[in-house]
Amino acid sequence: MIVRLGYVAMSMQVSNASPSKTMTAASFDKLNNRAAAVRKLERIAIENIHNTLRLLKHNRAHDIELYRCSSKLIPLRGHEMLNDWNPMEVLAEAFAELGSYAIKNAMRLSFHPDHFTVLSTPRADVLASSLKDLDSHVTMLEAMGLDESAKCNIHMGGMYGDKKIASQRFIDRFKALPERIRNRMTLENDDKTFTASETLEVCEVTHTPMVLDIHHHEVNHEEEIADSAVLWPRILQTWKGQTEQGTQLELPPKIHVSSPKSEKDARSHADFIDPGPLLTFLRSIAPLTPRVDVMIEAKKKDDALFQLMKEISEEPELEVLNQASFKL
Repeated sequence: MIVRLGYVAMSMQVSNASPSKTMTAASFDKLNNRAAAVRKLERIAIENIHNTLRLLKHNRAHDIELYRCSSKLIPLRGHEMLNDWNPMEVLAEAFAELGSYAIKNAMRLSFHPDHFTVLSTPRADVLASSLKDLDSHVTMLEAMGLDESAKCNIHMGGMYGDKKIASQRFIDRFKALPERIRNRMTLENDDKTFTASETLEVCEVTHTPMVLDIHHHEVNHEEEIADSAVLWPRILQTWKGQTEQGTQLELPPKIHVSSPKSEKDARSHADFIDPGPLLTFLRSIAPLTPRVDVMIEAKKKDDALFQLMKEISEEPELEVLNQASFKL
């Protein structure tokens, strides 16, 4: 099994390259000239996209082909003060350059919209903002020229007093999404509410790939076994028919990995990754899984990736393929 590693948004090694620079709503509101304020937002967004390109070049130098873009590329995107603002024409060239580089270097990009983007909500206003947010994320991927292998990953959301009703509400809303959005989605189990098994059931109903978070599963599993003879083969099946950019190769399933910050704070993410649980899981799925992509959700970002690769290189039965992948 070939395993590729990636990280989320920020680099610990590339200085002055934040892809999430912003302006507060209060600062925007204080500017007397609205047109000038909007131009400032657009300049910040262009800088964020440019910094993302810098990070992709850093990734290429270190053989990293898996990367999650910041959801904060466009500051104040979706804020009620800016409902009439559409920055995409101004940002089109920057997004196209970013996407072209990713395609040229066979990089798998994704987004993970923030926790307030929930389809299971009973509140109409939250649903409206969630739908708008999903549309915005997909629009950015389209502006990059990326095909549907570039995904947006979300959680199911809260149970709002009744998990079964919330789950059905999610399914109904998901099925009603425009096809261009629905085809970009993946669903992930969370650490408090919807378990891996429950999320998988929804993925099967909605024909959506599932991203298994093995840390979330560890703290919220209700006696399930993620790598059992039943659950992982079903997760694999949700990825069937998904192909990589510009090829007919099957898109590898993606999993998320993080380590608990401490025994008392088991849900929070540590700075680095404990390789033990990850390798145990990977060994268990290797007979069924030719390739898998692992998104590292650790506080130390790419430093955590490099540290993990260093520890993996000391494992005698593993073959290091490059700076960010190995064979098991």
